[in-house]
Amino acid sequence: MVDFSLSDTERDIRDWVRNFVQRELVPLEPEVLRRERAGERGLTKDEQRELQLKAKEAGFWGIQTPEEYGGMGLSAVMSALIEVELGRTYVPFRFGGYADNILYHANEEQKQRYLLPTIEGTRKSCFAITEPGAGSDAKHLRTTAVKDGSEWVINGEKTFITGGIDADFVMVFAVTDKEKGADGGVTCFLVDREMGWKSEPIDIMGPWERQPASLVFDNVRVPEGNVLGEVGHGFKLAMQWIGRGRYMLPARALGACERLVEMGMEYAKQRETFGKPIAERQAIQWMIADSAVEIEALRWLVLQAAWQIDQGLDSRHAQSIAKLYGATRANEIVDRVLQIHGGMGYTKELPIERWYRDLRLLRIFEGTDEIQRRTLARNLLKGHASVRGVLG
Repeated sequence: MVDFSLSDTERDIRDWVRNFVQRELVPLEPEVLRRERAGERGLTKDEQRELQLKAKEAGFWGIQTPEEYGGMGLSAVMSALIEVELGRTYVPFRFGGYADNILYHANEEQKQRYLLPTIEGTRKSCFAITEPGAGSDAKHLRTTAVKDGSEWVINGEKTFITGGIDADFVMVFAVTDKEKGADGGVTCFLVDREMGWKSEPIDIMGPWERQPASLVFDNVRVPEGNVLGEVGHGFKLAMQWIGRGRYMLPARALGACERLVEMGMEYAKQRETFGKPIAERQAIQWMIADSAVEIEALRWLVLQAAWQIDQGLDSRHAQSIAKLYGATRANEIVDRVLQIHGGMGYTKELPIERWYRDLRLLRIFEGTDEIQRRTLARNLLKGHASVRGVLG
């Protein structure tokens, strides 16, 4: 028997987040839009922190952080449901108590210096693997780390690093053995900003919170005690970070699509042309119907990928399907909703164009559409996955 219902606990958690979004975040939308149009942060660091602490009072802290580190340790399915609710607003918020998954590979000393402060929110990290000449093809890294006594000397440049502007330490991946390359020759280092790396913002079409940075390492000296994991095993850590929760990206997009289509339907009922609401026009009805079908399909792709994680299955193929489908469909849906609104949709008086710019990034970061297709085709052709899906 297949049961698609939520437990009482799951429903309570989902409903609390839904109410939190409606009560605390949605009222901030006009001010967030005003600030972003002025080139400012949608939320200041203090405002973000205040909202996180308010949620913490209700027990919402570290959604997927293990309970031993003070988190909730929620399942992948529950985390996806929460992400959907957060996606229904463009206010840039996420619950506190989070740390990158690969930081749990830190030794005890590193956990005290990096992992625990990050969970507490007193330190901020960023993940740096992408380079000007190595994006999707991460195996061709040029940043190097050369051993010099008890230190490593890092030289190179990273680009499009999310969070690189504010981060006070970086998990940077550098080549430590050119002969081995990605097969045992890449190492991850924990590098404090005070050690000498510099960052420069990159202007983008999306909101301020998405603004990435270029990081420059010019003879940055790092103690050997700052190697994360083992020397030469960094590429495996990088792939673990990239694949840590790819389903969460289309989950948030799903929430945005739900809200956008609701906005489109409301507008279509009110806007009249030639004496009738445009909601009675077949062209508009088909846009709404197609969007509803795609939203429902995306919902189950996201939840199935999350369910596989909770079952201990290898969900990478399912996550790639959800990421690819979610990225392409979300962009089509926001385009339809903009079209329904006509000229008003193209203005900055409504948030549709803001979502339009934000959702476009989904087709690029953490695995482009093309990389997802390459991965899916390779898995199928090599027999690692089947078109019959998880049920066989």
